[in-house]
Amino acid sequence: MAGGTLVKPKVWSAEPIPSPSNRINVGVIGTGNQGMNDIMGVIGDKRVKILAVCDVNRRSRGYWANAEGGRDYAKWWLDDEYKKEIRAGTFSGVDTYNDYRELLARDDIDAVLVCTPDHWHALNVVDAAKAGKHIYGQKPLSLTVDEGRVMSDVVRKTGVVFQTGSQQRSSEYFRRATNLARNGYLGNIHTVKVGLLGGRRDYSRTGLFKAPAPIPEGFDYDMWLGPAPLATYAPARCLINFRWIYDYSGGQVTDWGAHHVDCAQWGLGMDYSGPTEIRHIKGVFPPDPLWNTATEFSFECVYPDGTVMQVSDKEEFGVTFEGDAGWVFADRSQNRASSGELMNLEFSDADELAYHSDDHYRNFIDCIVDGVEPAAPIEVAHRSTTICHLANIGMRLGRRSIQWNPETEMIQGDAGAADMLRQPYRSPWKYPTV
Repeated sequence: MAGGTLVKPKVWSAEPIPSPSNRINVGVIGTGNQGMNDIMGVIGDKRVKILAVCDVNRRSRGYWANAEGGRDYAKWWLDDEYKKEIRAGTFSGVDTYNDYRELLARDDIDAVLVCTPDHWHALNVVDAAKAGKHIYGQKPLSLTVDEGRVMSDVVRKTGVVFQTGSQQRSSEYFRRATNLARNGYLGNIHTVKVGLLGGRRDYSRTGLFKAPAPIPEGFDYDMWLGPAPLATYAPARCLINFRWIYDYSGGQVTDWGAHHVDCAQWGLGMDYSGPTEIRHIKGVFPPDPLWNTATEFSFECVYPDGTVMQVSDKEEFGVTFEGDAGWVFADRSQNRASSGELMNLEFSDADELAYHSDDHYRNFIDCIVDGVEPAAPIEVAHRSTTICHLANIGMRLGRRSIQWNPETEMIQGDAGAADMLRQPYRSPWKYPTV
């Protein structure tokens, strides 16, 4: 998650501005906090032109630190970026939509940024892929395990490029830790320690407003709920604090697990598989009139070779790979290791190095142009997010252990837990299919 102050994007000044016919035209679905961050992530690339934005909120505060967001806010910001073209009469300005399906129906849009709450990701992504749009989709990938499977299958079937917003896959620090772990420099890896944030943080400063309230003018609340269960509007339910309610997200376990659990899977070489057991599952759920995700949690993932991944809000925030010959830690600002030799090691041509990307957004555009797989493919994100969903299922049901088959993607011997791999959709929304 990125936060706080909006700043002007970097511009690739060394590149010529391509002709309109060679630009990648982008639409944005969801223009809140992360939507604006992603807009700034791509707009500095001269190959990109944002033509349209969509959000069920016209314009309001209530995003990060009570900042503004919404479709009219995004249009105002983007039109200011494109003011020279607008004044010259070569561009009429960014179009706005309340319904994402109208944006997807446009033939002139090549790619979309999906920046909606988690409970909307599956419908947005499946519809976009079937419309032939390349997708930069925010993490956590899905609300449920089954949604993630459907999303990944549709993306594979349609052949569109999908980059997950797990930007740590484009971090030099996590890449170095991955390369050390996967090339044997730490010896046999026996433990990976994953630290996530805990709590339910009031990111939008609306946390005190959990009682039912009138729906604000310009906010299509029924559309915001979409396939989620019908519920009374409250300011603390929507916009950025949605992540503390299981109907829309998975709390810190999925919000940060989609980053750090993902990098642990990367370093273990388990991108397309996963553990066979989630055990020692613990969760703490303080009473609250609205927010119901776990505030404290811990669990272990056991892999077929005996490697254990320990995940907790009490571990150091980041990822630590521990082997019988050394250890390495990574977060977004540094590496630490058990020896200076590991810190200064130069990899050889014989090493099998991880995918190299230094700019997650630029990598997405490069892959559209070149027709190749990006740094954070959807299937990889699905596998990582699945682990987080399984832990949440265990915590919510009070299970100490869940047996998982990563090949069939089924929970073994627990029908109640298996029922939670999928969540029903509220009418008239239909569950997405391949």
